[in-house]
Amino acid sequence: MQGTFDLKVDEYRQVKSLARENLRDHMTDIELILTMLGEATTTKLHRDRDSQGIEPLKKDAKDGGEVAGRTRKDIELQTGKPVISTGNFKQLTDSTAKN
Repeated sequence: MQGTFDLKVDEYRQVKSLARENLRDHMTDIELILTMLGEATTTKLHRDRDSQGIEPLKKDAKDGGEVAGRTRKDIELQTGKPVISTGNFKQLTDSTAKN
């Protein structure tokens, strides 16, 4: 999470105004895709490197997150807009119910 979005999970929850809800349930498509990219890259690195032990696995996770983080920054550069959204599903359903 930190490598992809430069935020710890608790910090990301604060951005989304969430307490105990599942963070993924409140992500935009791009946020989810970048999260999945980081996870898939981490898994690939682990398998390719045959990482064993905590420190090598931490390095795989850090490197996988950095790949997704560079992708996020590139998207933001191309669009001129931040990928990280403060919106969450609760806000979406509240505004839909009012209409």
